[in-house]
Amino acid sequence: MTAPAPQRPLRRREPRVRDRALLSTFDWRRPRVFVGWRAMHVVLFVGLLAFGAIPIVWMVRAAVSSTTDLLQHPLSLIPDPARWENIPTAWDLLDIGQYLVNTVVLVGGSWLVQLIVSATAGYALAVIRPWYGKVVYGAFLVTLFVPGTVTLIALYLTVLDLPLLGIGITDTPWAVWLPAGANAFTILLVKQFFEEIPRDLFEAAQLDGAGWWTIFWRIVLPMSRPILAVVSLLSIMSAWKEFLWPLIVLSDPTTQPLAVALPRLAQATDPAYLIAGMLIASIPPILIFLIFQRSIVRGIGFTGLKG
Repeated sequence: MTAPAPQRPLRRREPRVRDRALLSTFDWRRPRVFVGWRAMHVVLFVGLLAFGAIPIVWMVRAAVSSTTDLLQHPLSLIPDPARWENIPTAWDLLDIGQYLVNTVVLVGGSWLVQLIVSATAGYALAVIRPWYGKVVYGAFLVTLFVPGTVTLIALYLTVLDLPLLGIGITDTPWAVWLPAGANAFTILLVKQFFEEIPRDLFEAAQLDGAGWWTIFWRIVLPMSRPILAVVSLLSIMSAWKEFLWPLIVLSDPTTQPLAVALPRLAQATDPAYLIAGMLIASIPPILIFLIFQRSIVRGIGFTGLKG
């Protein structure tokens, strides 16, 4: 006879732990709490819809309406009739293609410069940690509290006559690209993210003979995709909507981006075609945000500024 197989000990089923929330299940069963919170949710949703979605809907409606319809029914959300041909007409009439290319060039260069400066500066402050790092870190913090308009004149004089080189870069993309790298906020974001990486990885790599550049390229950058996505979105959005600085340093109309060209063309353009041009200019940043929103939220969740 074969011996009976040993029975497995029964595991005690552990009680299911609910995620902690502001209100417990018992609180939700109370009519006042349930009705009050649901009413607040409805109010917040309506407010978000009114201040977020309705302006976009109105812009789409205005872009496909006639000027007469805009003047007679300015608050209507439905065009009467819809003139979808306004969009291709505005593209040709306002030369949107040329200004869109200028915008992409300026945004792409600003993004690349800001990404390189933020990643390298954050790496130096968080990983290499030179003896003067605290002084530089403090200087970055100070610049966060200085309004941009205060440094506008000094920055313009700098691009007008670059120190040491003695050349001016106005009316060139470099006048927009180089100042984009001087963003203390993104540098501090990257620095904080790099500080969360265990230093044991760096020490083990140094024992294997890796230098600072190898550690940066082979270890830090592959682990930094979330924060690099956040920096990329912040730099792209900031450069896309920038108006004042390109207006100052790019006096040549052939080099101006959409944000500068559209207001300049407003006085001599039909309002319906102008709004159609604004709609075209608004589509790329919205699409970028919708595509990368998960990476952005994830990167922000990994990051927190601390002293």
